[in-house]
Amino acid sequence: MIEEVLLTMDQKMQTTLDVLKKDLSGIRTGRATPAMVENVRVEYAETTMPISHIAGISVSGSNLLIIQPWDPGTLKAIEKAILKSNLGLTPNNDGISIRLAVPPLSNERRLELIKIVKARVEEGKIIIRNLRRDASEELKKLEKDKEISQDDLRRALDKVQKITDNSVALADEARDNKEKELMEV
Repeated sequence: MIEEVLLTMDQKMQTTLDVLKKDLSGIRTGRATPAMVENVRVEYAETTMPISHIAGISVSGSNLLIIQPWDPGTLKAIEKAILKSNLGLTPNNDGISIRLAVPPLSNERRLELIKIVKARVEEGKIIIRNLRRDASEELKKLEKDKEISQDDLRRALDKVQKITDNSVALADEARDNKEKELMEV
């Protein structure tokens, strides 16, 4: 029972970290990466889907993204979605593909992005701490129902804290790496 609770909590924390890292990869640095736009939602054919589901995204050089839709009819919808996404990128539609020039970041913009990174990492850490609380409550309920002993509970709560500390450290590491990446000129 204890192992199930710990395993479930660990898996949820790992998923939270994966989502956080994916989210951080979408925050743009001075270099062009497909992650910057692949999750921008496009309204087309009465549905909303990420660009990556309706187009190929490639990088040309260090500062140019090329989006080639599989259906040329989606060009206008993709262009509109990019403009609405607040990425600070201006699409250039040539009738076949969309080119996005990624301008170098100003120092002011870098500092803004670092604040965004810190806020998103903090949100992830809150989720991790909530998962810790849920697991602790579940373990305390097992002890209250006499399914585990007090000693087992104490050991399990120590493991819960170790897993939580590790997950928080990984979130901090992801934040530090992204900040370093943003400050590179």
